[in-house]
Amino acid sequence: MAEESGFTYALISDHYHPWTDKQGSSPFVWAILGAIATATRRLRVGTGVTCPIMRTHPAIIAHASATMGCLMPGRFFLGVGSGESLNEHILGQAWPPPDVRQDMLEEAVTIVRLLHEGEEKSYYGKFFQVQDARVYNVPEAPVPIYLAAAGQQAAKLAARAGDGLICSAPSAESVAAFDAGGGAGKPRYGQLTVCWAKTEEEGVRTAHELWPNAGLSGQFKNELPRPAYLEQACRMVTPEMIKKEIVCGPDPELHLEGLAAFVRAGFDHVYVHQVGPDQEGFMHFYQREILPNAGAIAA
Repeated sequence: MAEESGFTYALISDHYHPWTDKQGSSPFVWAILGAIATATRRLRVGTGVTCPIMRTHPAIIAHASATMGCLMPGRFFLGVGSGESLNEHILGQAWPPPDVRQDMLEEAVTIVRLLHEGEEKSYYGKFFQVQDARVYNVPEAPVPIYLAAAGQQAAKLAARAGDGLICSAPSAESVAAFDAGGGAGKPRYGQLTVCWAKTEEEGVRTAHELWPNAGLSGQFKNELPRPAYLEQACRMVTPEMIKKEIVCGPDPELHLEGLAAFVRAGFDHVYVHQVGPDQEGFMHFYQREILPNAGAIAA
């Protein structure tokens, strides 16, 4: 449906848990990606984002992403990040502090790139070991690896180790740090969260019910291990707070302004996260009202 509506790329989350129980769904991303590969012909798709440092070893991510690169030649990219306790604590390992997670992520990206060369490799690093591993099915063109960043240090890592940047907010500071770290000229992807609905009030109500975590700011939400804890934190989130964080309703100008905020911050790609069950209504709205006018924003 996205492909038919005119979207040219998409990102898919890699979660073990949803943020809250009411979101209600969190399937295994690599199985869904295989299904997407059979249902599309033009759409570029990437993970937004995979954490390759705890729940899944980077050698396994190298294997999975190389296979997807073969299933979707030239159409798959791997988005990676340092993760949230929500998904990564499940194996009982200690949850590292942010600086350590960034170091682990850099080492994980090194391993993925190494194994994507398609030869037998061994690696003995500070955090990970790989012994006599070979990924036999690798695509002809390397799979691009984009790194998620929510701050300047992470953006510098994305510039140094990645082929592009992913952010969930229109942060000009992150883009500037990315450029200064060597990322100039590489793609920058930003996530705009919206809730299309027939009225703004309905959109706010749906978003407040299903995506209250948008109203939580700060690092702490990445440190909470259970959806139940996120739900407790979200009790302080009001509909007014959601209205400030999520574009709600059917006004094209609000959606276009949401996209424009990312363009002004220096992003050259924006992917739109629709909250709520009416995906078909959202697709038709963007096909009719937004995509034909999006080019004027970038001009």
